[in-house]
Amino acid sequence: MAELREKLYQMFILGTDGENYKEYLKDGLGGIIFFSKDIQSEKQFCNFVKQIKSQSLVPPFLSIDQEGGRVERTENIYNGKKYLSAKFAWEKGKDFLKNQTASIAQELYHYGINLNFAPCADTNTNPNNPIIGERAFSSNPDEVIEAAKIVIDTYKENKIIPCIKHFPGHGDADSDSHLTLPKIDLSLQEMKTLHIRPFKELINYGIDMIMVAHLNCPSLDDNGIPTSLSKKVIDYLRDELNFNGVLISDDMVMQGANFENACERAIRAGLNLLIYRDSKDSTIQTIENIRNKALHDDELQKNIEFSYSKIMDLKERYKFQ
Repeated sequence: MAELREKLYQMFILGTDGENYKEYLKDGLGGIIFFSKDIQSEKQFCNFVKQIKSQSLVPPFLSIDQEGGRVERTENIYNGKKYLSAKFAWEKGKDFLKNQTASIAQELYHYGINLNFAPCADTNTNPNNPIIGERAFSSNPDEVIEAAKIVIDTYKENKIIPCIKHFPGHGDADSDSHLTLPKIDLSLQEMKTLHIRPFKELINYGIDMIMVAHLNCPSLDDNGIPTSLSKKVIDYLRDELNFNGVLISDDMVMQGANFENACERAIRAGLNLLIYRDSKDSTIQTIENIRNKALHDDELQKNIEFSYSKIMDLKERYKFQ
């Protein structure tokens, strides 16, 4: 029977900077996220992934952002980009998109990856968007839905968990959430019609994981906090859109999440998994502080238990071992 500490650590996917991840894999750390610096050659990366699996108390999420185009983490292996971004792959047709996705998925599976933070389900309505742009399939939500279904099916066929992002839709942003908290100042009807609809359709289609963005979206929550820390937004996903899967944060190190007690607030809001791009002492201390608080906080403990059950159910369904 897992203890509270192990259940809490299952809620975190950490990067390799700081190297504390090695110790905490033995305590039940939920997963690792890999970046370009972790991937120097095919042989090196395969061995690195195997080493992480062998150190893990619980089979971990072995995750990556491998969208194609400017978000591609295997660039060091191929001396540059190998795959087209979502927009250009979609423009080449459904068969091209399916075949490219199959190549990505088979490559990731070969390395030992089991979770890809893709595809983007954002509808790119702002042509000056500095963060999404060609990462979105289209500015038309119908095309986004159609293309995303192809990608989702192809990942599942190849034993990779797909994760759609960035709810409630990053497509109208005029700033980068890595650097600030973008404000999406659209009416709820505009959000539903253009940006939330792909997520709603893909939830009905059976997606298992959704990444929640660091966005200020007043039509969903007018308190000025990021959507990733908002109970109103998480409740909207659960109650209005009937999402029953795993909700994960965007990277909590991003400036868009730079709020006091952001990690604790995200867990209280109802997020199930949190990404930190490092495993430095400060990140581990954040987790330990939450553990100490949860020992005497029934609400926090309940949220951890709920998230743990969601995470373990997903790992079992994808036959993690």
